Amino acid sequence: MATQIDLADADRTSANAHPAAPSEAEIKALHALQAKGDYAAAAAGAEKLLSADPANRDLLLIVAHSRRMLKETEAALAALERLATHHPGFSQMFLERGLCHVAQRDAPAAIFHLRTAVTINPALAMGWRMLDGLYRMTGDTRSAELAARHFAHLASLPTPIVQAKVLYGDGEIDVAESLIRQFLLEAGNHPEAMRVLAQIGHRRNVLDDADTLYEGVLAMVPDHDEARHEHVQVLIARHKFPQAREVLEPLLQRDPRNHAHRIQAATIRVGLGDFASVIPEYRAMLSEIPGDGIEARARRSDLNLWLGHALKTEGLTAEAIDAYMAATADRPDFGDAWWSLANLKTYRFSAESIAVMRERLDAPATAEVDRIHIAFALGKALEDAGDYEGSWVAYSRGNTMHRASNGYVPEVFETNTREQRRVCTPAFFARREGWGLDDPSPIFVLGLPRSGSTLLEQILASHSMVEGTQELPDIQRIVHELQGRELNFDKPLYPGSLEDLDAAAVRQYGEQYIADTMPNRILGRPYFIDKMPNNFRHVGLIHLILPNAKIIDARRDPMACCFSNLKQLFAQGQEFTYGIEDIARYYKTYVELMDHWDAVLPGRVLRVQHEDVVEDLEGSVRRILDYCGLPFEDACIEFHKTKRSVRTPSSEQVRQPIFRDGLDQWKKFEPWLEPLRAALGPQLAPR
Repeated sequence: MATQIDLADADRTSANAHPAAPSEAEIKALHALQAKGDYAAAAAGAEKLLSADPANRDLLLIVAHSRRMLKETEAALAALERLATHHPGFSQMFLERGLCHVAQRDAPAAIFHLRTAVTINPALAMGWRMLDGLYRMTGDTRSAELAARHFAHLASLPTPIVQAKVLYGDGEIDVAESLIRQFLLEAGNHPEAMRVLAQIGHRRNVLDDADTLYEGVLAMVPDHDEARHEHVQVLIARHKFPQAREVLEPLLQRDPRNHAHRIQAATIRVGLGDFASVIPEYRAMLSEIPGDGIEARARRSDLNLWLGHALKTEGLTAEAIDAYMAATADRPDFGDAWWSLANLKTYRFSAESIAVMRERLDAPATAEVDRIHIAFALGKALEDAGDYEGSWVAYSRGNTMHRASNGYVPEVFETNTREQRRVCTPAFFARREGWGLDDPSPIFVLGLPRSGSTLLEQILASHSMVEGTQELPDIQRIVHELQGRELNFDKPLYPGSLEDLDAAAVRQYGEQYIADTMPNRILGRPYFIDKMPNNFRHVGLIHLILPNAKIIDARRDPMACCFSNLKQLFAQGQEFTYGIEDIARYYKTYVELMDHWDAVLPGRVLRVQHEDVVEDLEGSVRRILDYCGLPFEDACIEFHKTKRSVRTPSSEQVRQPIFRDGLDQWKKFEPWLEPLRAALGPQLAPR
């Protein structure tokens, strides 16, 4: 069992691993001084090194800890202010702050900062131990018991596991993984060590490994509620909603009023397309949140955001607006709520709301993720107000901030495109004639985002024989299997791995796709739509495993499409849309790849130009239905009357009759779009 001293040391382990440290030897020497109790020398040594590296997280923490141990509390707090400036989310900064306030006998401030520390990093044993005492001192017995349980749990674990947990909690993923894998090699299976490795797998998006590890943990400790909750999150991330519902059920049985469990249950229902039932559930939870403190307002703002999403998807726009506005009232810097209002496309911001967004965009306390959302929302608000220059400035600011952090590498897609052209030749498909599953039910609507695909989906889903689902991840899941776990972006395994599949494997992938998408087919109609736009990269795979599926390429004028993407903030993915060079480069590669599919699979893909649909709706509808082998129905012309859930940003637009106002919207921004025209080139963007 780890001692209290071991646990306190573990709380400080992650500082040793930060890549910005001046050198491992220098940091070790300073910690050795602290271990001997020579805090003055440790502080002086750290301050000397800080002169060359003033933002170094490890050194600032050493200074703060040493000054606190020397009873120089004000100096320690000053060092922590410097630390907060450069590393505002660092858990051990909050831990040290809390301990400083303990020294000052300021219990409310100590509790606030210690709670923040353990919320960010639940493995901080010292934080839980101090909270236990503080809560008992202030008479909060229930919170004290919870803190004591957390500390007792950490104290029961081997020290390497606690150290790995602390490292993981502070984002030191590589070091945490190395430490926990070494422990498992030496000690064998340990449920908490396996849980840490599963958490790392989830963080790294290696979801199949995380899924397997959590299954192992729950097989060993079926009543490990925290691991069960985390397993549900992994299953939701894998879009395995029926399995997630099954794993969640014991938690709901044990604690049916628990909001965390009920939120997961609602997320699962949303994943399965059931939006109507979550609306009263979110409202019920909102009514159960007591008080008006910071935590209560934060919980309400999240619930109102999710409630707004569900209401919007169900077409209850006025109620969705009320929910989003309630979220901003509780959290004026809640960027996601402001952007959700903008993302309705039909909403118009008041002057008061614009003023709040301007203020929060520049407020130092606003988190970067909220700042990005607010910038895009402000861009939309100013565009609607006719201030196109101000709008472009806001959109550009949002794009610049997002592009700086999203890690997009355009060469990855371009390499994949070259490989698709190399592998997927006429001879390749000729040798595999008759392979795959002959199920005709899928209709793939693909292309670039903001290209009119939601309109095509709504038209098709208005047909009595077709069900609209959502942007399904199942083709991408098959691609991940074919890519293997060791990704090599210079020499990717996929699509070359298609050449290694035999007829049985190809058919199995077709069967897998149909089985995995079945939970989304609630209405049981003979045909369904998969509207994942990025599937255009995998037309060869789709044709191979589902030779009778229909494939529709939604195409839009390059300038209009690229501009529409530049002003859109996506919930996830589509990282190519946050810069003019990136989006133009991506658009050109997309056209190149679609030209390839036309050449090697002539007639296989139906191209539908958005502008043609707007100018000649009935003619376009008849052409689409003929391609799909469906009889004409008037409902497809009156698509805006169809009552169904629509998740995409165009949800409000496709509930209105077709209009051409948006076709030339980009021209209002033409003075700032010359670089886009030049990047697309004269073939795609002629004057």
